[in-house]
Amino acid sequence: MDVSLGKIKVLLDHFNASTTSLDSHQNRTSSVSQPLSDNSLRYHNWTQRSVAFMLNLFPVQGSPWGSSTDSQKKVELSATEVESLRSELADLEERESHLKAQLEHVDEILRSAHLSGYLYIRTRWTALPGEPPPLDDNDVDDWLPRFVVLHGPCIFFYLFSTDLSPQDSTLLSDIVEVGPLPSFTREDEETRYAFFMLTRQGLRYECSSISKIQVESWLSVLQTDCKLGFDTTAPNG
Repeated sequence: MDVSLGKIKVLLDHFNASTTSLDSHQNRTSSVSQPLSDNSLRYHNWTQRSVAFMLNLFPVQGSPWGSSTDSQKKVELSATEVESLRSELADLEERESHLKAQLEHVDEILRSAHLSGYLYIRTRWTALPGEPPPLDDNDVDDWLPRFVVLHGPCIFFYLFSTDLSPQDSTLLSDIVEVGPLPSFTREDEETRYAFFMLTRQGLRYECSSISKIQVESWLSVLQTDCKLGFDTTAPNG
């Protein structure tokens, strides 16, 4: 409908509010007026999915979660897995206790032993009266490394310095003879210096080391502790 006012034509329908525009405006208004909690929820879900993606991208061995991105997934362990973890924890605690005992043992040896150190050891028995003399076995390489400790009235032979129990021991009061042995050269051209200890039971400990000073130290200490007199000069000079 139009109305003429002189030379001015007025189109009344032109100024009617557009329902389409009004609806669009209302939709935009309702969209903007949605509570912020929706955006927060969407951000929370996106964060959880990102974390799950990173865990799958860098998996940890033995981790109980899978490749699912379900944010509600829970970590559950079976009774067998729980028992296995407890067993592993108990083993670690036992190993820690054992290592601590070894450390305390070595510390006690270093603080209280008169003399200690690694020596190569081999044993021989003296022939009894009426028995033929033993065969010459100087070429037999049966020297074994042992950690030897002179502590109090005893000499202890350990396989390793961290062992809590010795493999063998002898009383100083049972040692009736101590003396040097000729030095010798091994196949690898390594020179060793040696000495021996003879017990009243006829057991002869032969000890050697690549350090001449170490051998001389043992001879000097044994001379004092066993109250034996001997010449510390080796037969070959």
